[in-house]
Amino acid sequence: MARDPYVIEMDRMLAFADAVTAIAITLLALEIHVPEGLPDAEVGQAFGHLLPKVLAYLVGFVLVGAIWLGHHKLFRLMATLDRAMVRLEFALLAVIAFLPFTARLMSEHGGAPVAMAVYTGAIGLEAALLAVMALRLRAPGPLRRPEVTRQQVAREVFDNASIATIALVALLIALAAPLVAVWWWVLIWPVRGLPRYWPWLRARL
Repeated sequence: MARDPYVIEMDRMLAFADAVTAIAITLLALEIHVPEGLPDAEVGQAFGHLLPKVLAYLVGFVLVGAIWLGHHKLFRLMATLDRAMVRLEFALLAVIAFLPFTARLMSEHGGAPVAMAVYTGAIGLEAALLAVMALRLRAPGPLRRPEVTRQQVAREVFDNASIATIALVALLIALAAPLVAVWWWVLIWPVRGLPRYWPWLRARL
């Protein structure tokens, strides 16, 4: 008997993904520790020491939230999950669960090339996984909702593939100049807006 290629309901997978995302965000917050027995006069100084961790939490929160939104946006195009898509989903969730570590690494060693490379690599990997998942929806079949067009799917592929490409270049830059790699991410907004202003690309997306 052939194995059923459709192994889990969409709602259950989304619920599991939401739980992993919530735990990842909670772990980000748990990295911020207020020293016990701190006198009132030293609160300001203590907060100054905690500021890198607070900033890492905020950046991590925005990043995890963006992944969560992109994930739900992709799932709205899908009708069901097959085994290959489930494997990609678990790989994506593994990256999300890893993000608190990358945020802590950045808060404590932000100037180190390896810290920036690991952080950037995690972002690029999650974008690449979302792009591959979207790419699997381009072929007609049961994975894609009937009302979803190829142009909608192509836009998802383009958005995530562009982020993955920017991340790859940022990773290479980070190994030599970590602070320059941070500014490289500014390219996300103009690159993702290309289909709006470039008729040739818009016609294909």
